Amino acid sequence: MTDATSTTGPGRPKDLTKRKAILDAAKDLFVRNGYASTSMDAVAAEAGVSKLTVYSHFNDKETLFSAAVVARCEEQLPELFVDVGTAEPLEKVLLGIARGFQTLINSPESIELHRLMIALGTQDTALSQVFFEAGPQRILHEMERFLTRVNDTEGLHFDSPVSAAGHFLSLIKGVCNFRLLIGNGGVPDEQTGEQHVREVVALFLKAYRAE
Repeated sequence: MTDATSTTGPGRPKDLTKRKAILDAAKDLFVRNGYASTSMDAVAAEAGVSKLTVYSHFNDKETLFSAAVVARCEEQLPELFVDVGTAEPLEKVLLGIARGFQTLINSPESIELHRLMIALGTQDTALSQVFFEAGPQRILHEMERFLTRVNDTEGLHFDSPVSAAGHFLSLIKGVCNFRLLIGNGGVPDEQTGEQHVREVVALFLKAYRAE
């Protein structure tokens, strides 16, 4: 049985239900209104708590924003690499990862969060670093780990698994994701998306085929 409070921090136990409500409100408001236009008062009102309660859980606006970004990224990260074994053909596994990643990066939630971070990029590099480590960096690390495991199998060789991971993920994003970010395109239909995924995986396998 779990308790609805946390006793890990100093002082009185924190109400985890209220913390979740604050984070949910912050995730929506920061993306909807931007960082500068979202106040702690607004988050408190949206969460249905007092501003004092918000500050009791998160010391300041930057701390709250960082926590909200991490929570949003964790929600969006699909289980791309869970139970990925080496028994199945590598091409099939890569296709599965590619489909999941394509769905993730082209989702409305992901596009909104990326737009917000692009806008903040020139204003606060610390916040941008929080976002990068919580989302993109985690996926890159997992992809690197996977390619390291399958290196020198099925005729493939990666001199640098981390570079190969970056190439793979960037190819999946492609022009479509860029157009979505600037509001100049729509999410591809199932057939178009599948064609793109298959083309990228075929190109990736060809590029890293050991001579």
